[in-house]
Amino acid sequence: MKLIQFSVSPAFSMQQVISVWVRDPRIQKNDFWHAFIDYEICLHTNSVSFTKKTSRVRRRYSEFVWLRQKLQANSLLMLQLPQLPPKNPFFSLNNAQQVADRMKGLQTFLEKILQSNLALSDSCLHLFLQSQLSVSEIEACVSGKTSFSVAQAVHNSSLRRFHSEEDLRKDLTVSCDSDSDSSECRDSRHQNKDLALNKSKSAVTLDLTGTC
Repeated sequence: MKLIQFSVSPAFSMQQVISVWVRDPRIQKNDFWHAFIDYEICLHTNSVSFTKKTSRVRRRYSEFVWLRQKLQANSLLMLQLPQLPPKNPFFSLNNAQQVADRMKGLQTFLEKILQSNLALSDSCLHLFLQSQLSVSEIEACVSGKTSFSVAQAVHNSSLRRFHSEEDLRKDLTVSCDSDSDSSECRDSRHQNKDLALNKSKSAVTLDLTGTC
């Protein structure tokens, strides 16, 4: 996938760059009858707007729709938001061209959003891009209804979804240094590997991967 970089109006002399990719579409099955596609969002930046300079999360189309609505509401109509790729009633999870076109449209949407200083000041955008919280959990977090802050949710994000506030609270209480070799940290890493392995078995990867 083509890398597109762009500059945000610098507050300092060094040029600030935000690079974003939308890639790796995967079919996720809720049950035998229901499935959806989610996409990996990779972000690399040196912008002072982000405390975390590199991140990866997975989001589905309906979450992009939520993000656009939330940004529009929070900006009090002061922000002219780009359009998302239109919802297609005949969209097929198995149609590679349709999936590729939607993925390209989602990346274009994020690239334009990230050029807006007003959007960059919205906590919903940061949690969408750099945390594993669901949209309902994001709303609770930015409203101050969780025991963890926006910064904590971003800092402690990993490649799994928190299904409840209790899950995130447990993750926040166990902070292992990457070089640590304690038994507690080793057990935590083994559990994370098992979670990743189980997730990979349940996901069907389409032949539309890019290079992050």
